[in-house]
Amino acid sequence: MKSKLLILTILIVLVSCKKETKIVVTPEEYGASIDNVTQIIIHDIFSPPVASRIYAYPNIAAYEVIAQNNKTYNSLQKQLKGLDSIPVLDEKSGVNKNVAALVAHLEVSKTLVFSEDLIEKFRDSLYTKWQNQNEKEFEISKEYGLKVAERVKKWMGKDNYKQTRTLPKYSVYANKPERWQPTPPAYMDGVEPHWSEIRTMVIDSSSQFKPAPALPYSTDKNSPFYKQVLEVFDISKMMIEKGDSSEEIKIAQFWDCNPYVTVNQGHMMFAKKKITPGGHWMGITKIACKTSKANFEKTVYAYTATSIGLFESFISCWDEKYRSNVVRPETVINQSIDEDWRPLLQTPPFPEYTSGHSVASTCSATVLTSVFGDNFAYLDDTELPFGLPSRSYKSFFLASKEASMSRFYGGIHYKAAIENGIVQGSKIGDYIVKKLKFIK
Repeated sequence: MKSKLLILTILIVLVSCKKETKIVVTPEEYGASIDNVTQIIIHDIFSPPVASRIYAYPNIAAYEVIAQNNKTYNSLQKQLKGLDSIPVLDEKSGVNKNVAALVAHLEVSKTLVFSEDLIEKFRDSLYTKWQNQNEKEFEISKEYGLKVAERVKKWMGKDNYKQTRTLPKYSVYANKPERWQPTPPAYMDGVEPHWSEIRTMVIDSSSQFKPAPALPYSTDKNSPFYKQVLEVFDISKMMIEKGDSSEEIKIAQFWDCNPYVTVNQGHMMFAKKKITPGGHWMGITKIACKTSKANFEKTVYAYTATSIGLFESFISCWDEKYRSNVVRPETVINQSIDEDWRPLLQTPPFPEYTSGHSVASTCSATVLTSVFGDNFAYLDDTELPFGLPSRSYKSFFLASKEASMSRFYGGIHYKAAIENGIVQGSKIGDYIVKKLKFIK
């Protein structure tokens, strides 16, 4: 009996003296949180501009946590418009910054989507694991992460997003053939006609990098506008002749990134849902972090810088789209060349000029190059879940050029929208890289 009591006493002492281990949060877990957000964006069918907002704010919240008392990274307070008063972190508080960063990311993400339960499910699995590893450290870290999240949510709430939800829809002018009109098969309303009114973070205004004017509309066969319409029509015929061997078709399909493709089957109509352009570049960021074996802090930095670039790109691009209001190739070709013609890709529901893929991809390539360097080779497997094979790239810029040209091959953009969109995206990216001082 005495021996049993002695053994029990020893066990109690050993358990009470057991040192709790420090919680370890990996870069892969942070990437998994963003992947979860991407899946929710697909599920909830958010448009490309709105998706860019969903990516940006949670990443900034996480970054602000890791930037506290950091020898390498600067806070973005007073660098991003209206962002200040991030709660100060006491170095002796015992906060695990990686835990707090992911807590902040999850909390801000939850307020930006419809399917909050999917965020909560992912969050709760992490919380349970962290509590089991070190409950005290988890609770302290969680408390700080939530404080940062609340500050970022307050800042986010002043970006005019709520106000744009109450503004009128895009007005169609059937008697003005030069203006964008809804396209088949769903003839959807113009997406986010007031997105230029969203507060920018870095660039001075939505019109700071206003591109060269779009070519004036004309059905004169010798006009520059009509010639660019014919370019779209001719490349589509060439691709059809090549068939499945066409590299242009493969490129167009790989970079489609249309979050809502309407499919007609008999009397039925349903939607195929995919990632947005921003989602694809978040996927590339994940690949770059994994390929370079980036640590947790650099991973958060890379995602944050890229998502800010995407956010600014869509504001700038959408400002031009609804200013110039250029009609899509599908509409002009059906009216003037071939009424039965359809583009390879389904035409997105917003004006043509400039190309959103060109602006966002070029800006993302510029930002990612600043983080990971020139000639960063990688294998892009982002589209595997959608049945498309991986593609290899020798640099981010080569990928962005291909993404831009994919819109021409897909039959949804003229060359001018692509070429001037690349210039626009490059200027935005360069401005962000020069203005934001992430590194000390």
